[in-house]
Parts: sequence; C-alpha cells; structure tokens
Amino acid sequence: MTTNLFTFVALYRRIVRSTAHVLAKGAAHAATISVSSHEMLDWRLIDDMQPLRFQVAVVCNFSKQWTARVAGISVPDDVAIEADVAGFQASLADAERFLDALTPEQFAGRGEVPLTVTIGNGMQPTLPAERWLTVFATTNLYFHLSTAYDILRSRGAPLGKVDLFTDGL
Repeated sequence: MTTNLFTFVALYRRIVRSTAHVLAKGAAHAATISVSSHEMLDWRLIDDMQPLRFQVAVVCNFSKQWTARVAGISVPDDVAIEADVAGFQASLADAERFLDALTPEQFAGRGEVPLTVTIGNGMQPTLPAERWLTVFATTNLYFHLSTAYDILRSRGAPLGKVDLFTDGL
C-alpha cells in the first residue's frame, strides 16, 4: 500500500498550531500565578525529563526538518532552545509557513528513498523516507506536543483535550 506522504504536511501543521495554542494558554496561566515565562519554559513533567522549552523546540524542528528530508530539500537549522515565549511563537509560525510552502510534487515517489540520519548517541539507521516520516517523526511530534501539554496541565494550566484540536476534528 502506498502512503501519500504529502498528507503528513497537514497533520504536522495541526500539531504546530496545537503547540502554539497550548503554549499561549500556558503563558497566560503562568502570568496569572506570577510565574515568569522564562521560568515556565523551564518547567518539567519530572526531573529527569526535558523542560517545556525543549518540547516546543522539537515540534518546531521536527515538523520542518523531517518533511524537508523526505521532500529532498535543504534541511532547516534548529531553532534556539533558549528562546522566550515570543521567540517560540515566532518559530512555530515559521514552521507553519514552511509547511504551507511544501507541495505534493516534492513528496511524489519519495517513499522508498533511503535516508540515513544520525539520531540519539550516534546511531545512523537507514530507513525508507516513508518510514521516517510516518513512524519516527510523527510519533516524536505527538510525543513532544503531548509532553508540552502534560507539563503545563500538571502546573495547573486550564487545558483540556479540546486544546489539542485547534483546527477542529
């Protein structure tokens, strides 16, 4: 069965928008409890997990970088993890613009193209582009959006499941 890889662009756009929405609600909540947005971005779900700023940066980076790899175009640089809320919102908007500029033609016939990417502690697996996009990148994007949501929810931000569906169902 062939997967239309371009359909993942719309999925990633929804994840980016949901992350921007969750981040905005978290920042508003932090302000109401007199917590600086800088401190909020350093919140963690548990001590040995990455902070909120890392979760948002991964959504910004992966949404652009994995679609670029699969489309065979230049891979954008990482966003600055030291950004403030406004910087992350700008990076999320940039990710959305990047996704909006992609075309179906860039993904056509690219599913079986082998991609070798360094991940983790120097692992360099080679997988078909389709597997990288549909399994690795998508799982990671949902994980980091969910973790950002969970971090903010655990600190009392008024978030509910509906906040993950900013584009509707």
